[in-house]
Amino acid sequence: MYGWIWRHLPGNTLVRAVVSLLLVVGIVYLLFTYVFPWAEPLLPFGDVTVDGGDGAATG
Repeated sequence: MYGWIWRHLPGNTLVRAVVSLLLVVGIVYLLFTYVFPWAEPLLPFGDVTVDGGDGAATG
């Protein structure tokens, strides 16, 4: 897959490296701006079962 992307990028090796870096930065930006905030309420990170009530270790 990466070879196919690399072969379809325009320019020489330096231009391809810059374009691929820009693509990676753009994808990371889209993930952090749109995808992760959308998916965060769907993930169970707030469902904690440890509450520190009865049975908690004292020490």
